[in-house]
Amino acid sequence: MSSDQAPAPGVDTTVPQVARIWNYWLGGKDNFPVDREIGDRILRMLPDVARLARASRLYLNRVVWFLAAEAGVRQFIDIGTGLPTVDNTHEVAQRAAPESRIIYVDNDPMVLAHAKALLTSTPEGRTAYVHADLRDPDRILEAAAETLDLGEPAALTLMGVLEFVTDDDEAYAIVRRLMDALAPGSYLAMYDGTNVVHGATSDRIVEVWNESGDAPLVLRTPERIAGFFDGLEILSPGIVPVTRWRPEHPAEDVDAYGGVGRKL
Repeated sequence: MSSDQAPAPGVDTTVPQVARIWNYWLGGKDNFPVDREIGDRILRMLPDVARLARASRLYLNRVVWFLAAEAGVRQFIDIGTGLPTVDNTHEVAQRAAPESRIIYVDNDPMVLAHAKALLTSTPEGRTAYVHADLRDPDRILEAAAETLDLGEPAALTLMGVLEFVTDDDEAYAIVRRLMDALAPGSYLAMYDGTNVVHGATSDRIVEVWNESGDAPLVLRTPERIAGFFDGLEILSPGIVPVTRWRPEHPAEDVDAYGGVGRKL
């Protein structure tokens, strides 16, 4: 489906939506004029934001490859999936381990409309889509248990989605609930936006988004991001800009920090 076609049921084309703006920055076609207007406004303020979008996607790919190819993870819960693009979680994981099983979770009607693109799988593996909100972890876990064996290790990925839970205590509680339900040897992989690199410009972008977007967001310091990993073993190189997490090639820092932690 492209923006030239009629929108899917439940899709509001009058309000900018983060998954569609992200899609626009990544060069996709699944966005509407209202998304491009805000996306361009933010790009004029900080052209580097498009690089941040690409860098964050590459970070996800590196993390999933590490978890599947090196850490031996065969189950993934990807919350805040966003619109399908190149090298989605199941494609990377199943390239490394064809038997991998992946649950995608999102509450965006447009992502739901694209769910079939996320449900391809190797014959050995399996993928499933859950239309649910991050703020309902029990619903997510109940649905995940239909496809995954939660008695075995799994990887929980929360890429750029926790920033939409603006209260730290609520966000930490959601992650604890999800991780408490996963077996020892499971992993948490996440990132959130910061203002470490671009300071006041990043703060102003958040103001623009919160005035215009479909859901408010908050930037977190690296120290607050580290709070999501309390009780977990944080893997090297720690909580760092996503461009510094085991990169294939050096790249400039971006205002997104994250890491990977293991449940002992």
